[in-house]
Amino acid sequence: MARGVNKVILIGRLGADPEIRYTQTGMAVASFRIATNNRVKRGEEWVEEPEWHRIVAWDKLAEICSQYLKKGMLVYIEGQLRTRAWEDQDGNRRWTTEVHAREMQMLESKGSGSMEESELEPPPIDEDDVPF
Repeated sequence: MARGVNKVILIGRLGADPEIRYTQTGMAVASFRIATNNRVKRGEEWVEEPEWHRIVAWDKLAEICSQYLKKGMLVYIEGQLRTRAWEDQDGNRRWTTEVHAREMQMLESKGSGSMEESELEPPPIDEDDVPF
């Protein structure tokens, strides 16, 4: 039987500094969002539309991301898609799809991001949707 492939490669800009947490066993978990741009045609005009991706990094990679990545930086992320489900405080079933990073490369140094601040504002996150 053939093995499946689950590989994601993204190049995008961070919408905010990574947030780091630690599991009960002490393993680091960093989460952040990056935006990639899609060119779409609106009438006669081509415009750039951001697509937001949730990234999760574990262990040493999480600590590196937390230490070196900053809002606006251009990064390369390689990993795999993972979907997880949980119940929110109201008992509703929720899902989210994330990229679990295996590799990260900074494509520019801290503070050299060239996007406008307004382009980097991700949509708000409902804190009830996040299970940790």
